[in-house]
Amino acid sequence: MIAKEKAEELVKKMYSVHSNSASDITLHFAKECALIAVDEILELTKRNTYNPFDWNEITGVRYDKFWTEVKQEIEKL
Repeated sequence: MIAKEKAEELVKKMYSVHSNSASDITLHFAKECALIAVDEILELTKRNTYNPFDWNEITGVRYDKFWTEVKQEIEKL
């Protein structure tokens, strides 16, 4: 899965979770929620226990690079 696909998937999930409730959310709010989730993931890559050479077997790139790209794609939506 490429970063753009992951970005779209996260925003869609955030939107669909809340759109079923009494107060529908906007796409902007769904993007903000997705960005918060990605920021939390990126925070994990800043810990001492994170190995900067860890990479995602599916995407073939380092986790920190992949999630940074996902964040950029969310911001473009």
